[in-house]
Amino acid sequence: MENVTILGAGSWGTALAIVLAENGHNTLLWTHRIEQANEINEQHTNEKYLPNIQLPTKLTATADLQEAVNHSNIIVVAVPTKAIREVCHSMMTFLNDKKLFVHVSKGIEPDTLKRISEMLKENLSPDVIEEIVVLSGPSHAEEVVLHHPTTITAACGNLEMAEKVQDLFMNQYFRVYTNEDVVGVEIGGALKNVIALAAGVSDGLNYGDNAKAALITRGLAEITRLGVKMGGNPFTFAGLTGMGDLIATCTSVHSRNWRAGNMLGKGMKLDEVLDNIGMVVEGVRTTKAAYQLSQEYDVPMPLTTALYDVLFNDKEPKEAVDELMIRMKKREIDIL
Repeated sequence: MENVTILGAGSWGTALAIVLAENGHNTLLWTHRIEQANEINEQHTNEKYLPNIQLPTKLTATADLQEAVNHSNIIVVAVPTKAIREVCHSMMTFLNDKKLFVHVSKGIEPDTLKRISEMLKENLSPDVIEEIVVLSGPSHAEEVVLHHPTTITAACGNLEMAEKVQDLFMNQYFRVYTNEDVVGVEIGGALKNVIALAAGVSDGLNYGDNAKAALITRGLAEITRLGVKMGGNPFTFAGLTGMGDLIATCTSVHSRNWRAGNMLGKGMKLDEVLDNIGMVVEGVRTTKAAYQLSQEYDVPMPLTTALYDVLFNDKEPKEAVDELMIRMKKREIDIL
């Protein structure tokens, strides 16, 4: 049994806390809202994020960040990308010894173009980082809490630490593989949200399965081109954190990114969409970052560019699709 802290009591942080608690670990879930911590401790529910799910009675929560940080030497970071730096700065007040950090968020910071592991390294002292492991893959929280079979990847350059995380989470319904390609896993996990937004737009326009299959396939080509240019292993993008995550996020109503894109395709404006969903839609910020990365690395990413124009330049979704379809002729297979 290990003591484990999870920072972030959204749907995914809570689902992972359930996995850990059911695996016998002493798991503490941190939220910045006292009323949410009280609900988890007293009613054993988290209705806003996982309605109609009963949490294990041995899973506890706190709104005290110092208590959360001091609870264990394993910190799972499950807050949205935009909150990473703030939470790290707050944590540094209480961190005195080395801890293993596991991040499960999927995004890239616009403008700085930092991956989450890079943001953690920038905002936490080297003296308190034993290692950083990325946990990512096709994994809807709504299915994990029902014990539906789920398979993901723990990535770290230090394979021993990846295997430690594998052992923490793995059970009969939650299977964990290991991978040493941190760049590829982070890029695949972040950019699939961009393509999921585009897939939702396509469905909102009622363009059908042919169009969505093309979006997923050509979206994977874009992700792979960029990821390899940034140092990722091309085989990673054919795996769980590439194609696997892309399929799950582009085809499921559980996906906030797909739902947001679907609303955009039906004619809603971005502000309306985000208000309607009421939770973080990582793909919106990541679309801006992905567009900036395509410019930085001189990698053609036409789907990403089209979605960027829809989100930030008020281009009509149908116009963006029409422009994609009449682009110059190309070969399908890229030489990486």
